[in-house]
Amino acid sequence: MSNIQLPLQIISRKIVMPGLEVFYPFIVGGTNENAMLIMNQQIISLVNRLIAEQGYYKEPHTTSVTGYYEIKTNERGVLSLVIINYTYHQHAAHGLTIAKSLNYDVCTGKNYLLHELFKPGSNYVKVISDIIKKQIKERDIPLIEEFKEIRPDQDYYIADKSLVIYFQLYELAPYVYGMPHFPISVYDIVSLVKENSILDVMAVN
Repeated sequence: MSNIQLPLQIISRKIVMPGLEVFYPFIVGGTNENAMLIMNQQIISLVNRLIAEQGYYKEPHTTSVTGYYEIKTNERGVLSLVIINYTYHQHAAHGLTIAKSLNYDVCTGKNYLLHELFKPGSNYVKVISDIIKKQIKERDIPLIEEFKEIRPDQDYYIADKSLVIYFQLYELAPYVYGMPHFPISVYDIVSLVKENSILDVMAVN
């Protein structure tokens, strides 16, 4: 991967229906047409999947959905973004937010799952889990139950020179705590990182 890749050009698009307004990113330049096509198709597919999973299409008259996105990295040939949907069902005690990430090599349009960032056979699950356990203790984060380890495909994004592991509502902590995020410096795990992965390129000064 090239570390002099310019940022992608991204615009906002939105889906509007009764009780629903969802903004999502649409890539219009900065890489080849095929990569843009792959990424844009995956983005809109994820957006639609979250809308469906949160029950809008089953109960459109009693469900409201607001969606937006955050771009965490757009440099060095890496695009890391988070799609966030907030849904409220009529008469519910509170709404529910879901966040899901896409982490791309912008030259190919490949979306990296967490395990694909690390060398085959590496003990990345244990190493990352131990770092998170330390942060839980240091930050005094209340837990629903004892934290043992991350899933091999745990949600993550890349921001600056950090891998940020995060958990959905109720996955780790009570609702009132929100979604816990755990930033991990790439330099703390660099020995595990697969060469030429989208995390490896962030470790280059």
